[in-house]
Amino acid sequence: MNVLILCTGNSCRSILGEATFNHLAPAGWHAISAGSKPAGYIHPRSLALLEREGISTAGYHSKSWEDLPVTPDIVITVCGSAAGETCPAYLGPVMRAHWGVEDPAHATGTDEEIDAAFMKAYLILRHRIETFFALPLEELKKDPARMKVELERIGTLLAKP
Repeated sequence: MNVLILCTGNSCRSILGEATFNHLAPAGWHAISAGSKPAGYIHPRSLALLEREGISTAGYHSKSWEDLPVTPDIVITVCGSAAGETCPAYLGPVMRAHWGVEDPAHATGTDEEIDAAFMKAYLILRHRIETFFALPLEELKKDPARMKVELERIGTLLAKP
């Protein structure tokens, strides 16, 4: 199963999600990320955070949803709402879910405060991905309606306390 993690810039959240998903994924599951208006680079704080967490960053780059190497089975948008962000709408016969996370690239303050915004986004995404992989995925692949309900439910979860 191919999962597209989609946002606008593909420099922070979707990259964090893609790398974390692939790091934790069981056999047969793979994530790709893309943006509707890709920034063309991965935010250095995203790369540093993934490396600190022991997650490989090799091969990841900011890319457009127009250049996908595979057709996704599931599209998860990760755009936030605080800054009035408009989430891209992927067109095509795929299952969609929204796992909104505020964009740490817009965080301001001290280095510690900005790093904390990146960590918060990462922890929310990681918790959602871990929760997803704890589901009976083989059963859910045969029951799209139930898969959709679970994906939407997971999108409401915040980081573990």
